[in-house]
Amino acid sequence: MKTGILLLLVFLAVAVHALPAGSEIIPLPKPQRRGGMPLMEALDKRQSIRSYSARALDMQDISNILWAAYGINRGDGRRTAPSARNWQPFDIYLIMADGWYLYEAGEHALIKLGDEDLREHAGGQDFVRTAPLNLIYVSDYERISAVSPGNRELHSATDVGFISQNVYLYCASEGLGTVVRGAIDREKLHEVLRLRPSQRVLLGQTVGYPEGR
Repeated sequence: MKTGILLLLVFLAVAVHALPAGSEIIPLPKPQRRGGMPLMEALDKRQSIRSYSARALDMQDISNILWAAYGINRGDGRRTAPSARNWQPFDIYLIMADGWYLYEAGEHALIKLGDEDLREHAGGQDFVRTAPLNLIYVSDYERISAVSPGNRELHSATDVGFISQNVYLYCASEGLGTVVRGAIDREKLHEVLRLRPSQRVLLGQTVGYPEGR
């Protein structure tokens, strides 16, 4: 058991370059990969919501959201969202009231990076500061090789559209609200998330129960 935990820690450290001191690894429940609303009904209900209840999402909700967004759905490590040349350049950071986290898809786990409530930095709209979950989509340009800077931006912008739409469809299926957001102070968020120079904040996406539910 100890050997397995050690190997996991090494794997995670390599995956994110380095783990900050005191980081906590939180295994997620297995995602519920069957069931849900039929696709055409989910498309019919897909919408952006900008008013949220303070009700927290449980860990199964979070597990399902992250797997739908960018989880591994095949034995070869490929994801629920397509990626040019299988670069898989994205990291998903989670900002919640009790701290901020990084999603590790290989082990389907969260890495808790800090206890601070960073929601004030997750976007410019008022609802972002009180919503239970904000996803921050970060592209690592080091993983996008042998293309021009313009194509790095193009592929990153394309991929984040696939990821965020997966979240939209999951939320429509489960009666959750979501909205993707571009109004972000990217430089400040880069600083508070302690990102590397090669990483770029692209978009945020808020998720929670619609107000009144």
